[in-house]
Amino acid sequence: MAMTFVGTNVGIGKTMVAVMPVAAFALWRFVIAIVALAPRYRPSAMRRVTRRQWGHLFVQTFFGTFLFTLLILSGVRMTTATAAGVITATLPACVALLSWAVLREHPSRRTLLSIALAIAGVALLNVSRGDGHGAAGATDAAASAWLGNALVLGAVVCEAIYVIVSKRLAAELPAIDICAYTHLIGGALMLPFGVVGLMAVDYSALSVGHWALIVWYGLAASVFSFFLWMRGIRHVSAQLAGVFTAMVPVAATAYGVIFLGERLSVAQGGALALTVAGIVLAALPGRSAGSRKTLLPVRD
Repeated sequence: MAMTFVGTNVGIGKTMVAVMPVAAFALWRFVIAIVALAPRYRPSAMRRVTRRQWGHLFVQTFFGTFLFTLLILSGVRMTTATAAGVITATLPACVALLSWAVLREHPSRRTLLSIALAIAGVALLNVSRGDGHGAAGATDAAASAWLGNALVLGAVVCEAIYVIVSKRLAAELPAIDICAYTHLIGGALMLPFGVVGLMAVDYSALSVGHWALIVWYGLAASVFSFFLWMRGIRHVSAQLAGVFTAMVPVAATAYGVIFLGERLSVAQGGALALTVAGIVLAALPGRSAGSRKTLLPVRD
């Protein structure tokens, strides 16, 4: 559910950055989140957070919310939501590599096969001759689309770092508090960029529907998906959680096709089919299900 919200927000972001600067829209996300999470900013609880935990919170915020938001919104402004969605299917591979390097989680055969299916989907998209990357048309448009794809790929790396850090924090702090603290830090980081962007917004061009999307994006991206993710990551390995980030391209592509009128090519359909196959494979119960208790946090 968390990654489905994230994928849908990729398409919503493309809709909104067409009518306002990236930094302005990003700042609105953090402002809405901070207001929604205001009851969690209790001085007594914040004083119990250790210096090391604040350091992890900052790293998670910088990569998983601040930098990720700027990169993904800038990227979808230059490419299609469909292409951006499929590119994010590399998330499981990035998470698996980082979890092996940082958390020493050795991937199982099923996890490796699930990752391979997601990578195969991206490879299928890359070798196709269709317009899956939004690069059809003039040379300048093609270059812009590839730059957008590169920015989305950078956002994928940031999200992978976020997954690894959140795995550690989820064992030590309540999920809703992690959500509140990271967005408070993220709002402070985004403020200098967002204020300039807010002054450039043509508010007369914003409809009620635009404001509804702004509010929904702020709640879904900053509260709903974040809380669901932090709750779920406590009970599965980082690699298995990484596999389920493959729901991002599925949701993003669906939004692009249904709401933005983007065309789903045969290659993109095949890529999504491979991604879904990887998700189903990862979700099937296996012999390791009985060892789930070892993945629960030592301290709550």
